Amino acid sequence: MNAQTIEKVKQMKLYGIERAYNQVFESGSSQGLTFDELLAILIDAEYDERYNRKLERYIKMANLKQSASIDQVDFNTHRNLDKNLLVKLQMCQWVEKGRDILLTGSTGVGKSFVACALEYHACTNGMSTLYVTANKLFDKLMYAKADGSYPREIKKILKCDLLIIDDFGLKALDTGSRNMLLEIIDDRHNLKPTMVTSQVPLKQWFESIGDPVVADAVMDRLVNGSYRIEMQGESMRKMIAKR
Repeated sequence: MNAQTIEKVKQMKLYGIERAYNQVFESGSSQGLTFDELLAILIDAEYDERYNRKLERYIKMANLKQSASIDQVDFNTHRNLDKNLLVKLQMCQWVEKGRDILLTGSTGVGKSFVACALEYHACTNGMSTLYVTANKLFDKLMYAKADGSYPREIKKILKCDLLIIDDFGLKALDTGSRNMLLEIIDDRHNLKPTMVTSQVPLKQWFESIGDPVVADAVMDRLVNGSYRIEMQGESMRKMIAKR
């Protein structure tokens, strides 16, 4: 590969091929390679380069609350976590099928960590995600309605492969918030999944939403066909502090 070819590789932004080519020939290992072997090395390097750039972009867009993965989840503490289920969920077939996850439990039990872990695995599987707390989501959408950017924000929410709404139910929804929640859940229903975490038990979500008609419509879409994880046990923060 001459200087002109290298320059073309740079212009086409084939950084993986450029890096692998330089490594192979600087190490002198190219002499023992067939053309097919060398080509495979270059293609693999370019694939890895593009995958890593895409993953980095998805993680940045995901706005992860914390760095987490299923491998880091502590299954030794008694929190009613099914390891087999979480290992299955990390494969992300539930995202492809549009199945929601409803994750409940008392404060500090680790709901956000599990949610972020599943979000991270969605990113590694090439899926776009969006993490936001319920209060910030509705506040942002209220401002968007005021400045005319609401359709764009709703489109962005619908477009992402996985939406995570954290800390749902900390305060009762007003009319505007509950209608926006219904719009989001209805737009994504059976198309793209939504994960909702909450300190509030599932049976009390009707009260948190407020209007019984809207609550019934939202819950009917969320509950049917979703995975429900009810975490239990003592606050992980307290346990760590004791240690």
